[in-house]
Amino acid sequence: MNMSISRATLAIIPALAMLMLAVPAPAQQGMAPAAPSAPVIQQAPVASQAPAALAPVAQTVEAAQPAQATPSADATATPGERDKLLKAAAAQLHDLSPWSMFMSADVLVKAVMIGLAFASLVTWTIFIAKMVEFAVIQRKLRSALAKIADARSLAEAQFALGAKGSVLASLLAAAMREARLSAGISSDTGIKERAASRFSEIVRAEARRVRLGMGLLATIGATSPFVGLFGTVWGIMNSFIGISKAQTTNLAVVAPGIAEALLATAIGLVAAIPAVIIYNHFTRVSKGYMELVSRASGAAGRLLSRDLDRTHVSGGQHSRATAAE
Repeated sequence: MNMSISRATLAIIPALAMLMLAVPAPAQQGMAPAAPSAPVIQQAPVASQAPAALAPVAQTVEAAQPAQATPSADATATPGERDKLLKAAAAQLHDLSPWSMFMSADVLVKAVMIGLAFASLVTWTIFIAKMVEFAVIQRKLRSALAKIADARSLAEAQFALGAKGSVLASLLAAAMREARLSAGISSDTGIKERAASRFSEIVRAEARRVRLGMGLLATIGATSPFVGLFGTVWGIMNSFIGISKAQTTNLAVVAPGIAEALLATAIGLVAAIPAVIIYNHFTRVSKGYMELVSRASGAAGRLLSRDLDRTHVSGGQHSRATAAE
């Protein structure tokens, strides 16, 4: 019986050994998944606590964004929409040329711009015409004064001038007419006074003639800035009305209307500044020309005085010769 127990014990010992060797393997297999699960259990609270900790910071950032920069609705657009908006803005800026602004302006602002452009055209037309006129009459009068510089009488001066029309020819003709009408009058002073009166009339008429068109230059120079300012005020008023209708203060909406309005003031200044400069220039030129006319009047008066003295001398000689006979 003892022999059978020992044999049974010997048979159980290998089975127990096998069981003991087999138990650690499943234990190790069960513990292996537990090792990576521990960090996951530790990370879960961290992930859940992070948004709670950062929530006040995110709210502060969101609240500060409108105060730092007041972005338009474009700030919330996607990248593709932003590209489209940028392209549209670039195209709009490219279209802000003077011609496009004129075409898109209000009817009244267009009328103001056209009127100012016409005024500028009139200014430059007067400038060209008066430049030619002053050049011709100054050259003609200087030449006439040079021709009669050595003349001894009115008849000789008229012969030297010929049939060329100038203010000096008119002065000489007036002097000869007064001398002919005053024939038989012994008072030389009265003849000279009447001739001087005729000379004054001719000089004043010549001054009015050379100043023709300069009053228009003065009017353009004085009123063009105010006309342009009126167009600007009207355009800005329309821009504000458009802003109120669009309910936005975005520069892309406000800038074109204000630029169109300011274009009227710019055209007004373009018309006014040259007009004032040209007016001042021709004022100086006309003064110089009127000095030449005064010289011509003095020359005609001197020739008349010589003729009168010569007449008295010849008359005295004739009377003395008659008395001697």
